[in-house]
Amino acid sequence: MPTAGGLAIFISFSLSILFLFNDIIPTSYALHLIIPSGIIVVTGLIDDIFEISPRQKMIGILLAALYVCFVFDIIMHSITLPYIGTIHFGWLSYPITILWIAGLTNAINLIDGLDGLASGVSIIALTTIGIIGYIGASTGAVHIVVPLSIFILLMSTLGFFPFNFYPAKLYLGDTGALFLGFLISLLSLQGLKNATFISLITPLIILGVPLTDTVFAMIRRLLNKKPISSADKMHLHHRLISLGFTHRGAVVMIYCMSLIFSLISFLYLFTNTWGTIFLTIASLLGLQLFIELIELSGENRQPLLHALKFIGNKAYRQKKLLDRKKKKE
Repeated sequence: MPTAGGLAIFISFSLSILFLFNDIIPTSYALHLIIPSGIIVVTGLIDDIFEISPRQKMIGILLAALYVCFVFDIIMHSITLPYIGTIHFGWLSYPITILWIAGLTNAINLIDGLDGLASGVSIIALTTIGIIGYIGASTGAVHIVVPLSIFILLMSTLGFFPFNFYPAKLYLGDTGALFLGFLISLLSLQGLKNATFISLITPLIILGVPLTDTVFAMIRRLLNKKPISSADKMHLHHRLISLGFTHRGAVVMIYCMSLIFSLISFLYLFTNTWGTIFLTIASLLGLQLFIELIELSGENRQPLLHALKFIGNKAYRQKKLLDRKKKKE
């Protein structure tokens, strides 16, 4: 079975943005998307053929990120926070931008563990980012070229999706997963040169599923004293399958979670400052509870569940107090 199906998405996107929409999208802009994406695709293709190490893959991602910063000149300069004001990053703009690109690129790559998972989550994310970008373009906050590029990538991915959904006829491969993650990070970054709290958190919420899986994989490996790049069978899709979900069921479940995150991101467009704060806190608490229920962070690492049991379960509370007393003795 072909393991670098993402090439089809890259070729489709590149040809479309260069030739089909060249009356709207400037060629210079199109090339600034295609050249660093090409670096990413070559990196993924080498990995799909020869299986290179995570460090070697990171070199390709960093090269593409450096192109974005120093050639494309897309950098996160500052952020405006409620009640605090504008914080200028200065020279930190470059490492923050590179971290943004590397983090989102790897997040999509790491979730690519089941047929149609990474491509489906990317479709949901691109649809949401594209709609929000179009709203921004209608108000003059974002140039129309950005949401149009997002929708071109969305259509390119949709054309590939039927061949990638379970049972897959084509694998996305690192070629496609890295490419989708990179372009999502780059296209979402273009509205964040002078970010606000809402504009910064919106793409993070939209990509809540892959980012959560990535962050907790790192935490889990650090707690287990293992290298961050080491592989394990504790990712979100692995945990769902271990709980009894079928392959297709686990994928659809993660799609549903991605849709929930996307709906939450739309709510940010209509909330005031306090509404944004409460919505963020509620989302984080709900996410943490779900993570602990499926033991994504590992066994016996459920602080929120233990706290809720301690408050609401008298027998559990008495048992814990008795255990603490025995330990002291």
